Amino acid sequence: MPRAKGDGEKKRQPAVARPSSSVILVSPKNEVLLLHRVQTSSSFASAHVFPGGNLSSQDGPCPPPEDHAHHEDGPSYRQAAIRELFEESGILLAKDKTSGKMLVVDEATREQGRRLIHQNKVTFGDWLRQQNATAEADIDLIANLREDPLIPFTHWITPIANPKRYTTQMYLYFMPLPVNIDKRLLEDLPDEGERDEVPVPTSDGGVEVTEAQFLPAAAWLDRAQKGEIILFPPQFLLLHLVSGFLDQESRSTVSNGEMEERRAALMKFVHSGSPPWTDKYISPKMLKVTEDGRTVLALDDAGPELKGSDKRGESDRVVLVRFTKGSAREVTVAWKKDALREGKEGRSNL
Repeated sequence: MPRAKGDGEKKRQPAVARPSSSVILVSPKNEVLLLHRVQTSSSFASAHVFPGGNLSSQDGPCPPPEDHAHHEDGPSYRQAAIRELFEESGILLAKDKTSGKMLVVDEATREQGRRLIHQNKVTFGDWLRQQNATAEADIDLIANLREDPLIPFTHWITPIANPKRYTTQMYLYFMPLPVNIDKRLLEDLPDEGERDEVPVPTSDGGVEVTEAQFLPAAAWLDRAQKGEIILFPPQFLLLHLVSGFLDQESRSTVSNGEMEERRAALMKFVHSGSPPWTDKYISPKMLKVTEDGRTVLALDDAGPELKGSDKRGESDRVVLVRFTKGSAREVTVAWKKDALREGKEGRSNL
């Protein structure tokens, strides 16, 4: 008797995409923080990544996976971004919600807090309140006195073929530029010790991260193209976009005014496009393979979880990458029209 179609051949369901968030932290020198993940990491092993990680119950509730809101920017994603940044690099982005001033905690206390939070001995929120009764993660506007501190900058959903999948909200966060006293009221100046400082990130002792460092986005891209570090497509693309605005010149000295102008230009870009980069949802799909064996990834699909929604990705650019043994090499960004034309020209010459 012929076997009924489908008997014993259940289609493998894609893994549920776990919610996570990452932050592209821009220093007072307009440099970007990357972390070097340990070789034993279950994801992005040995790669350089933005600080971030999975949402935890302590970050607050997240809608269920079948709800489109599960993939949307919200308090739990924001809380996780700031918490993971602190755990992985020691950089604390928290404020006194009464005064709006940033929270300053000495290094020894911060290091102890990182360990306790990572070991689940205390929640990030409780630890903050131990330092200051009205302290909270810097995730919200304060009485509309300043711009949103965490700026959404694309959302990525891992392709369904991957055994481990994530739905990751990316954010931009600009640390204040060095203070210009002539442009500020005296009472608005930060305390001594906070002025003109570039924070020094540190690893978490090798638990997940072996190194944490600020460098210009262009320098990170150059290191990746030389094969010195591993950058996966999301990190490479976003660094590529950031570099186009923050690294316009190679001069060693750039004025505060110029750095502010570059930030403003990047902000204008982030809020541009259709949809704007703040609301692009990207689940990479293979478009083709180049003659030299690299995969061309299209970025316009939002992923299966958002099918039927109005979410869309980036239709003009593609990422080229050579995947080898779980690693990503020879990554570049190209215009989609150019990548498609190269294939057609190659066939016409045969």
